[in-house]
Amino acid sequence: MGRSLHKLTAIQAAKLKVPGRHSDGGGLYLSIDDSGRRRWVFIYTRGGRRTELGLGGGRDLSLANARVEAAAFRAMLADGLDPKVERAKDDQAQTFGACADAYVEAMRPSWRNEKHAAQWKMTLTKYAAPIRERPVNELTTQDILDVLQPLWTRTPETAERLRGRMENVLDAAKAKGLRTGENPARWRGHLNQLLPKRQRLARGHHAALAYDLVPDFMANLRTRSAVAARALEFAILTASRSGEVLGATWSEIDLDKKVWVIPAMRMKAGREHRVPLSARAMEIVEAQFDDGKGYVFAGPQPGKPLSSMAMAMLLRRMKSDITVHGFRSTFRDWASETTGFSHEVCEMALAHTIANKAEAAYRRGDLFDKRRKLMEAWTGYCAAQKADKVVQLRRGRAD
Repeated sequence: MGRSLHKLTAIQAAKLKVPGRHSDGGGLYLSIDDSGRRRWVFIYTRGGRRTELGLGGGRDLSLANARVEAAAFRAMLADGLDPKVERAKDDQAQTFGACADAYVEAMRPSWRNEKHAAQWKMTLTKYAAPIRERPVNELTTQDILDVLQPLWTRTPETAERLRGRMENVLDAAKAKGLRTGENPARWRGHLNQLLPKRQRLARGHHAALAYDLVPDFMANLRTRSAVAARALEFAILTASRSGEVLGATWSEIDLDKKVWVIPAMRMKAGREHRVPLSARAMEIVEAQFDDGKGYVFAGPQPGKPLSSMAMAMLLRRMKSDITVHGFRSTFRDWASETTGFSHEVCEMALAHTIANKAEAAYRRGDLFDKRRKLMEAWTGYCAAQKADKVVQLRRGRAD
């Protein structure tokens, strides 16, 4: 190991491009491979054996921080300790909580929004609290069961999500060399033999209204003046998901072209979706217009959208057991059974992905013009309510 230290300056280290090891002294080197990848390494000899320890990427780890780590390793050697062994001890002692937090931060850029990241962090903090301070390499199947069993029958959906998230964290820890052996949170061939299988509702379980009852429902809905009522009506007329409607901002609405463009990051399929706005949908939007900033369906708190529960609570007040999402099924049933629009047009109106990969590869357009005609037809059907019935409903509400 060379005696002189700090041979490089930060500028020199940043400009170095020649492949090889470039010494900063005291065992610290900037290693550059033939592809240009840069990393800091610490090289030392102990007991006649030469060892190289990686410190981190040369772009992410500064020269100053690399020197701090190298100095700590030199201090270990001076005390008769092996840096490789001591670092392994530190790594093995990492807690599940530290690994979980690191996993959330590493995956955050790949997730659709901050809400998703917050949900991961909350479940791995609140529900996994009993194991957060435990060394990740010591966790057993019983530890995982102790976390899951109190939730498994009481809040099964939460428990299942937590299990999957713990499995991911433990897989990541194994990939980093922080634990070995089988993943104690794995379901198939492991926990499925120890926990009862959760009973799942059939696909399309959201309670939906029969389409022949929609005109009466919409007439009732239009007698209500709350923002939640207009948001629900807009969701029904556009066959959109509640989250898409509540998160709609004025920057997404083109009033001139009568189009609502939902960005990919807010869509379930991760693709931009253009929604043609019918005449009634435009009336709703224009009635909500204030300064053209922020959310279309603004909540009572400045800068915040309407609550995610607002439309559901409105349905309860209307003494209905249907769900907001269920209206998408209602729309699909109506389109299939009463119109001549093609399957592709109806599916694209719902922003569904094309299951057939070959068909998806060849389809370039979004059938927008045809979808506009479909949504105008749907709006017309929703408004097919006799005038005397509307008056009766309004009188009933007044009473």
